[in-house]
Amino acid sequence: MAYVKWIFILIFWLFVGGFLHYTLPQYDVVRIVNTYEERKELGDWTRMFWSTPDTQSSGLSNRDVQFIQAVRPNGKAIVYRNEDTGWNWPPYFKFDTANLYTEANDAISTKDDPEWVRIMHYGWRSELLSSFPNAVSISAAAGPDDKPINWISITILVLLAAIFWAIFVRLRRFKRNRLDPMFENVEDGFYAAGDAIDDRTRGVRRWFGRKSK
Repeated sequence: MAYVKWIFILIFWLFVGGFLHYTLPQYDVVRIVNTYEERKELGDWTRMFWSTPDTQSSGLSNRDVQFIQAVRPNGKAIVYRNEDTGWNWPPYFKFDTANLYTEANDAISTKDDPEWVRIMHYGWRSELLSSFPNAVSISAAAGPDDKPINWISITILVLLAAIFWAIFVRLRRFKRNRLDPMFENVEDGFYAAGDAIDDRTRGVRRWFGRKSK
């Protein structure tokens, strides 16, 4: 049973870690090389990786999505989608897709004359699942190494860790002060009932012993 318990604990924290890694903002320093718009089918289970802003009908099976193609300083390609989040999850309250698309087009540069930008985004890039991180903002970078400290994610993680720790401490205190004494009383009651049954059993045996004589 101990192995099952730890397996469930591991699965829980892997789920929490994956959820936070997908949802929290991340920063990339890249060189934008192109932008384009493509109609994407949203009819299968991978729809969960696409935004559902308030301006979109949840019943749509496809829609036009804007994409931003970029190259990292190490030469690896990365593609971002550019979608509004609206008032939905995650709560980035992004409504400026058109403006961001214009900024991305304005920042297009070549390998010979690179212009580096910082793109804040959330989500994962998976070629297998055809999922793309969603670009939230674009800002100028001084160079390919000008990656900012992610204070937003750090602050949120510290706050969540403090909340989890506070809940854990209170649950442990509640268990020690309330549950453990209750279980001990129940256990004592079972022992007392067992002793009473043993006494009655011995009494009945003695009674039958006297009768047989």
